[in-house]
Amino acid sequence: QVQLVESGGGLVQPGGSLRLSCVASGSLFFLYNMGWYRQAPGKQRELVATITRGGSLNYADFVKGRFTISRSDTKNTAYLQMNSLKPEDTAVYFCNARMDAQSGSGSWGQGTQVTVSS
Repeated sequence: QVQLVESGGGLVQPGGSLRLSCVASGSLFFLYNMGWYRQAPGKQRELVATITRGGSLNYADFVKGRFTISRSDTKNTAYLQMNSLKPEDTAVYFCNARMDAQSGSGSWGQGTQVTVSS
């Protein structure tokens, strides 16, 4: 089990940028695969991007070329750099941590609201 604390959400204009951070507790951050997910009103939670403990990247098609996921094992932190934001990116963004052999959905942050509006 790992505790995740997120920050960086807010209100931004279309075309703008935000950087989300997810700080994990404990000393085993390097063993976790990290991910960002989002949930818009009336929609199911969906995968945005993942980064494995080895640094392999995966992105949803709707964010490719705009969002970048990264991690710092020394800081126990995962990041989501979001550029060229669109109104349809508006959602609550959640951080996730999961070990390779872990069943279920792993650990989740509390979520941070991202609103893209003019």
